[in-house]
Amino acid sequence: MVRPLRAALRIHTWGGFALALLLGASYAALPLFALLPHLWGFIAASAVSYVTDAWLHRVEPAFIRRLAGFRLDRIMRFLVRDALLLVLAVRMDAPEPVLVAGLLVLGGQFGILVLYTALHRVIHRKRRLPVAVRNMDMSDAGIPKAPPSLLVRRYLRRLLHLDLPMHAGLLVGLATSGWFFTKAGYAVSLVLPALLLLALAAQVRTARRMPEREEIIAALNRQLADYRPEVALYFSFAAVSRNFMYQVNMWIETLENLDRRPLIILRERASFSYLSRTRLPVVCVPRADDLAQLDLPELKVVLYPGNAGKNVHMLRVAEAKHVFIGHGDSDKLASSNRVSKVYDEIWVAGRAGRDRYQRIRHAIDDAAIVEVGRPQLAPIRPHAEHIPGPLPVVLYAPTWEGWSDDDCHTSLIPMGTDLVGALLDEGVRVLYKPHPLTGKRSAEAAAADRAIREMLDADNRRRQSVGTLPDLAAGPEQRMREINERLNELAGRNRTGDDAQQTRDARIPDHTGSDEWHALEAEWHHLFWSRTGPLRHQVITGQLPTLYECFNQADILISDVSSVVADFVASLKPYVLTNAHDLPDEEFRAAYTTAGGAYLLDRACTRLPEILRSVREPRHDPMALDRHTLKEYVLGPDRPTSMERFNTAVNTLADTALLHQQEQEQEQEQEQAPSGTLLIPALDANRADLS
Repeated sequence: MVRPLRAALRIHTWGGFALALLLGASYAALPLFALLPHLWGFIAASAVSYVTDAWLHRVEPAFIRRLAGFRLDRIMRFLVRDALLLVLAVRMDAPEPVLVAGLLVLGGQFGILVLYTALHRVIHRKRRLPVAVRNMDMSDAGIPKAPPSLLVRRYLRRLLHLDLPMHAGLLVGLATSGWFFTKAGYAVSLVLPALLLLALAAQVRTARRMPEREEIIAALNRQLADYRPEVALYFSFAAVSRNFMYQVNMWIETLENLDRRPLIILRERASFSYLSRTRLPVVCVPRADDLAQLDLPELKVVLYPGNAGKNVHMLRVAEAKHVFIGHGDSDKLASSNRVSKVYDEIWVAGRAGRDRYQRIRHAIDDAAIVEVGRPQLAPIRPHAEHIPGPLPVVLYAPTWEGWSDDDCHTSLIPMGTDLVGALLDEGVRVLYKPHPLTGKRSAEAAAADRAIREMLDADNRRRQSVGTLPDLAAGPEQRMREINERLNELAGRNRTGDDAQQTRDARIPDHTGSDEWHALEAEWHHLFWSRTGPLRHQVITGQLPTLYECFNQADILISDVSSVVADFVASLKPYVLTNAHDLPDEEFRAAYTTAGGAYLLDRACTRLPEILRSVREPRHDPMALDRHTLKEYVLGPDRPTSMERFNTAVNTLADTALLHQQEQEQEQEQEQAPSGTLLIPALDANRADLS
């Protein structure tokens, strides 16, 4: 009964559930103590309500949002508590002037709150730019400085908590029958919000100096004219989750190594919070009308890592060639979608990707498919360089539940907990890395994810209690936090102010950040793995450690049909595909390309002990040869490198786009030229230049 209640209230931890119960109990007690009346009981309940409310905002923000959905938002909770305080004062026969003044202060506070909110929205609307940028110099756009964060950041929480002086003063007065502190509390609770309101009103005048939409677009176009981008990575994340930004981050380093000048175009303002470090210019343009105003005359190639409805806003650019690059090669239907036909070309890692699209008959022209490898896989260390630890390390990385049951490949629901239980029985070390979207659609997947985390935590505690697992090393924590802070700073995630302020402060970066970024990431990973040790199970959910670093730590991967498996093939280590529906091996391998080099695990996990022999006894690895064959089929040859092939594909397509553009210009000139004028030799000369 408790688990469904926690799920309904969106409470993720037992500590948060206890706090929620305390919050509910305190609010249930407030009217009781106000009517009795019982001063000290009211003081205790009021204090508990304040503390639990503030703490729940930190540890269970989803629960706080859920309360707002029940019409129990923060304003309502504060209003109820303050109103019950006045009821207590009436019941304790407080003087009428004290009661009237208290009512006036309470009304004044909430009146100021309404006016403050209105002014805040005026300023926010005035400062909302049509675009936001990174790594471009917008200093000439004339954007005024943002209001002080004291006035605009979490202003509602700040204003509501200014009822504390009134609250405390009246309670002191009721306890002592002396009203000096009551009057002082009333004055503070009314004057301070009024002063903040006046300060914010002064900022409205500054906000009115914001440049118009056309001026901002013109300033951005001046920057684009100086930079002259030739390649754009275009991305819009799905509304279900901002975690889709990993689809952009995985391509950043590849873009930075291109011969052509790249630009990143995003469509959601929240994207910047999830964008990794880059020295490339980044433009966020939420509205399609504003996107159409960008001046990109030299843009030749547009790359799309995901299929999203907003892609059509960029596909209208006829002068450029449009390429679907995806965010990984997998055997899922999404990796060979008929929608891909709208692009000029589809770039896949290897022959397997080409064959996957060819199975969609009469949909994708084979000439439109280009094999470019996977440049991102360079950090993955090969099997020959791997040094095993004292325990076999199993990376369990299930995929998510998909958009629908038809696209659900996750093993979490049918066999996840049984699989982890079997791994624990085998005495191996488990690294559990669920997909970032796990549990977003399916409550069953979310429940299985929680159960697995609890199982791994319980096994760690059990082994610690018997002395077979050392405690976590505490020394590196401070340094890891410092590294995280610096990484966030390099990525621009620590920037203060609104989008307008960040765009105002944006500048063209130097090229030294990349080396520092990689050095800090390497140091963080070293500290993380040395701190956890070679025996402890780990649940890995953040951006660090990276997926590929987990590959390097693992002896074997267990996963579902997903691009994770295709990437792991680059290591040539043993890997396992879950066969949750117990299909015959031949049928499963025929359906999924990456199964060609995989061990197949049945739903009951009866094959697990035999599969783990490939790690415990490396000579007993019958799928090793198949993995070598599969690697080239899925990811392409090792030479030329993936980066070289990808760069060549970009250059070739850019030249093709330029040629087609010149041909169109020649045709237009022919249509406009007087009869008898020949322009064909000029066209031939252009072709000769490109060759």
